[in-house]
Formats: sequence, C-alpha cells, structure tokens
Amino acid sequence: DFKTHQLPLARIKKIMKADEDVKMISAEAPVLFAKACELFILELTFRAWMHTEENKRRTLQRNDVAGAISRADIFDFLVDIVPREELKVTFLSA
Repeated sequence: DFKTHQLPLARIKKIMKADEDVKMISAEAPVLFAKACELFILELTFRAWMHTEENKRRTLQRNDVAGAISRADIFDFLVDIVPREELKVTFLSA
C-alpha cells in the first residue's frame, strides 16, 4: 500500500536532497523510498526478534540488532555502523 506512510515524506526528501548532485525529485520517488525503508525496518526487526527469542527474552535489545546484522549477508553494509564490541559479543554467543 503506497497511500499510507509510516515515515514522513518531507524527511525522506530532505535526506535525498542532502546529495548536492540531486537537483530535482519526482513526487513518486520519496513514496518509493518510504516503502523501501519500511520494508527494510520490518526485515531487520524480524531478524533481530528471532535473536531475542533465541536468547529467551521478550525485549528486543541493541545486541539483537547487531546479531541480525552479523548473521545475514544482506546487512553487510551495516557492519561499520554497529559497534565492534556488539558484533563480537553477538558472534561469540551465536
């Protein structure tokens, strides 16, 4: 459903315009990015929640997100964002 948005389109457009090479943005582009961001957040949250449940907890924590990132190749681009200590602890407990 592209008509309802969980993320503010104005903020997405502002982030897109942060690249000085981007001169104009169509009305549809931020909508598409909003949906892509929502799907990304859902996928990462789902994988982090699996890590939470494996550790028999009911509260998703930052190390669960680190665990999800370290276990899936699709999140390799985030490895530099997650603190190294989090990845080490998560990797050792896996």
